[in-house]
Formats: sequence, C-alpha cells, structure tokens
Amino acid sequence: MTAALASAAAVAPRRPWGRAALWLLVLGPLFFASYGYANALAAARAGVPSIAFGWESAIPFWAWTIVPYWSIDLFYGISLFVCRDRRELDTQALRLLTAQVVAVSCFLLWPLRYSFVRPHTDGVFGWLFDVLLGFDKPFNQAPSLHIVLLIVLWVRFVHHLRGAWRWLLHGWFALIGVSVLTTFQHHFIDIPTGLLAGWLCVWLWPERIRAPWREAALTRDPRRWALAAAYLAGAALCAWAAGALGGWALWLWWPAASLALVALNYALLGPLGFQKREDGRLSAAARWLFAPYLLGAWVNSRLWTRRAPQPVAVLDGVWLGRVPGRGERARFAAVVDVCAELSLPDAGADDAVRPMLDLVAPTPAQLRDAAEAIAQRQQRGEVLVCCALGYSRSAAAVAAWLLRSGRAPTVEDAVAILRRARPAIVLREPHLRALRELTAAPASAPVALGAHKA
Repeated sequence: MTAALASAAAVAPRRPWGRAALWLLVLGPLFFASYGYANALAAARAGVPSIAFGWESAIPFWAWTIVPYWSIDLFYGISLFVCRDRRELDTQALRLLTAQVVAVSCFLLWPLRYSFVRPHTDGVFGWLFDVLLGFDKPFNQAPSLHIVLLIVLWVRFVHHLRGAWRWLLHGWFALIGVSVLTTFQHHFIDIPTGLLAGWLCVWLWPERIRAPWREAALTRDPRRWALAAAYLAGAALCAWAAGALGGWALWLWWPAASLALVALNYALLGPLGFQKREDGRLSAAARWLFAPYLLGAWVNSRLWTRRAPQPVAVLDGVWLGRVPGRGERARFAAVVDVCAELSLPDAGADDAVRPMLDLVAPTPAQLRDAAEAIAQRQQRGEVLVCCALGYSRSAAAVAAWLLRSGRAPTVEDAVAILRRARPAIVLREPHLRALRELTAAPASAPVALGAHKA
C-alpha cells in the first residue's frame, strides 16, 4: 500500500503553486490600482449619470448579504491555486486579467453612478460595509466587475467539484450574484452587462478547444465579407433600437453583441469562433454569447426543413440531412457534423465534427477533411452527414466523399447523385469550384477513403 501511494505521488504532477503565487502578486495590486483609478476619475467628473428602472426601488436591503459579496475576494485568490497544471493556471489568470481590462475600460468610457441611499448598518455587517466603502465609491457600475468575476470563477470551480459540493457552489454563487443588488452596490443594468463581459473573457481564453484568435486571418472571400457586413448591420440596428427606446429595449444589446461576434467570425475568425468542440457541443461561453443568433439559426433550420425533416440515403450507407435533434440519430453508427453554429445533441464517441461556416462555400481543405471523416466511418456502418439544413455544406461534403472514393468520376456526376436523393440541395458555382479544386489534388489511398468496388 505504501509503495503504491509513493508511486502514485511520483507520477502525479505537482500543482504550480509557485506560479499561482506570482500571478496573484501581479493581479492583486493591479485589481485595486485600476479599480481605484477608475473610481477617482469618475468622482472628479460632474454629473455622472445613473441607469435605474423604477421597479428597482422595491429591491430590499439585506445587510447580511455583504458576507457573500465579500467572499468573492476569497474565491478570486483560491481560483489560482486549484489549477492542476500550468496551462490551466495561465488560462485562469488571463481570464481574470481580461476581466479587469474589460471592466475598467468600460468604467472609463462610460462611468455610471449608483443612485440609491444605503441604510445605515451596525455590528459586523456595518464594519464590513465601512471597509468596503473605504475604497469602493458609488461608481464603476456597468458592467459589474463582481458579476464578470462571478462567471470567470464559477467556470473554474465547477470543473473541480462534483456532487453536493457542486450544488453548494451553485447556491453560494447565486447568493453572490443577488448580493450586488441587496447590498445596494449595483443597479440591475450592471448584471446583464457583467454576464456578457464575463462570458466574453471565458470565450477569449477557452479550454478543450483552440482560442478563437489563434488562427485569425482576414478573409479573402467576398461572400464572407458580404455576410459579415449584413450581420454587422443587424448588430448596429439592434444597438440603435436599444439606445433610442431604452427601458426593456436595452435587452437588444444582447442580440447586438451576438450579431457583432457573428460578423467577426465571418470576417476574421472563421468557424473556430463558434467554439464547437469534438463532443459536438458549442462551449458554454459561445452558447451564452451567441444565444440570440443561435436561437434564430435553430428556428430557421426547423422551418426550412419542416416538410422534409428526415435524412435521405445517398449511396452505400451515407445519408444526408439536418442536424438531428435528441433521439433522432439512433439509427446511425456515426455522424459527420459540418455545422459550425448548432450543437449536436447525443453525440457519440465515433462522431466527427468538421465545422464550416453557413452560407459560404467550404474550402477544398475542409471538404477533404470531411470526405476522409465520412470514409473512415462509412466502412463501419451507416453515416449521417449533417449541417443546419442538409442542403449545402453537408451536400458538398458528401459530394467530396463521392469524388474522393471514386463513386463519382466528375463533379457533375457527384451532384447528379445527390440531386436524385435530395433535389433541393444548393450547390452553387463556388461550391463546384471548390470540388473541382479538390479533385485536382492528389487523392489518398482508395482503401483509406472507402473506395467503391463494383
């Protein structure tokens, strides 16, 4: 027993506590210095505005919630020391640093003021308020840095806790979120803006997938630029309506941010910006940030395919269809998913995710990767190749497989096979050009591509 424990201890990697301490020595002073600087600048301005809804006057003051409010500082420090390795630690530190930069930048650009009078408090809770007010003035409102950090810290701790401890975490962090209102530190507008900024920090520094900016490159595809401009126009329209109408229309800032990020994906980041993982799901940050767009994309997918929701057989066990819902994929041995923006429910271990942007032609390299994924799985059973509708991206991927495996000698023959199975497929000239470029490239060995045998 002793020998086994010693062996396990020798194999287990040491946590980077020294590096965590160094990060804390950098982030701690930066936090107080930058936060205090933004407060001081706002205090020096005349007529700092406030944004509060009428119903907020009914929010009660609960002095005891100063305890969960203060506790976020403890979680902040501990979050660096729970990291198992250097990569996880650096990711967490960069998220915390980004949270500070984003929030303080907003405080400097559009300072806001808390406008309610806080009741006097005695005892321990009163002392905690006095300590807080020693450096925290009624400025630095939107986004609430407390909420920004709440998201970043919750994402870190939820990966390290299971069972009852995880539920305890959820409950305590919910209290922290409520406390920004019940301690009379923030107005409601600071909460959704804080949530948005918090998920942005997590999205910029993801785990289990490459960061969206690592392969960023301005597109040379005119079609992608046109779509980026359209989404950016939609974002601008939502932002204008939010500013002009005010009130509950301020929620339109969410779709504005979502559409702006979609535009960024089309212009710069590509499908990587949607952060679709190998398990078929978008990252939690992407699901929150892109939620208004994702809802529209899912509804659009179901509306366009409502008359033909079922996949169709193309050839030799390869099927073509839309992204299946829960319980709709049991008949297939594997799924090759080429949709970038929608999650794949019930993804299996043998499924392949090869994300491509909607409404643009895939590149020859993307088609080659998708064709190889289809071939590898087609040899082991029936395969569903899917995108949002099952009309374009997935059809191009199946056409690439038909060509690369020798089942179709020409692009025209591949398209004809697809049209016999699904007449409504949409393969325009850019798709055909990409397929022709693919056929001009050297093919892999026929066996690797599941060559058709007469």
